[in-house]
Amino acid sequence: MGEKKVWAKVLLLSLLAVWGLHQQTQAQIIAKEKKKLLFWKKAKEVEVLSPVDTAILNDSLAKPSLATATPDSVKDKDVKAKKGKKKDDKKKIYFGYRVKKGFARQGKGKNQIVETFYYLREYKEPNPYVRDKHYFDVKKRKIFRSPTLDPSKTQMLILHGPYTKMRGDVLIEQGYFFVGTKHLRWETFKTDSTLSQRQHFEKGFLRDAVISYYDAAKTKIKEVIPYQYGQVQGDYYKFYENGQLEWLGTYDKGRKVGTWINFYDFRGRRQFEFQYAESAFDKPIEPVLVKQYDRHGSLVFEKKD
Repeated sequence: MGEKKVWAKVLLLSLLAVWGLHQQTQAQIIAKEKKKLLFWKKAKEVEVLSPVDTAILNDSLAKPSLATATPDSVKDKDVKAKKGKKKDDKKKIYFGYRVKKGFARQGKGKNQIVETFYYLREYKEPNPYVRDKHYFDVKKRKIFRSPTLDPSKTQMLILHGPYTKMRGDVLIEQGYFFVGTKHLRWETFKTDSTLSQRQHFEKGFLRDAVISYYDAAKTKIKEVIPYQYGQVQGDYYKFYENGQLEWLGTYDKGRKVGTWINFYDFRGRRQFEFQYAESAFDKPIEPVLVKQYDRHGSLVFEKKD
């Protein structure tokens, strides 16, 4: 009986020991699992970025700049630039003719006069019927106007395209030329930049001028009567059938004013000069013969004051 009790105690102690060992093992396993769980949670926590880190993140999400552009992008830009250059070159064509840009300067300082103009790349003869033909004298480096041109004697550039004349920073004249003749709108300004005069030309003649011809094909001009604002105003021309100028004068508000010149029918030589009142505001007078020339161009008569 006593022996049975002993074995019962031994068995109970053994069971308790086994149970304790089991509980310890379970605790270790749970501890390991908790550690894994905590490590997993820590790894998934959101990282807080500093201001510097935030800037880096934003830059990484931004669009690529020109500095990081591919070579192809830069090449495309060069192509566009070349296309723009070609477009600028095309702008140097006025009224169907290729031109170059030029400058003429007179004086110094604030009162320096600067003329900006364009001229034909290749010489072209202006309309012979137009009295005033404009050109740039290469040797004298000035702009001149003349009824006749001789490129064999004077190295000249025929004006063609936009024209501006500045005195310092003040615009005093602007307009267009067509093969050496005034074309389209021409304006002159006073020193205070107010408009002084505005005229419209059509290849050397006033746009509203009435032009008559000797032939049906309208190749030989007979007479040019200038009109502005519904009345005769401006330079008057009459030609011989061979194209030589016969009469040259000026109208002011429908009246002949200033000097009127009659020419022989060859070489543009003068024959008579008549004097009228200076302007339409002066008292009308009968024309007075002031000069007369022979066919050789020699003066044969001159009125004395």
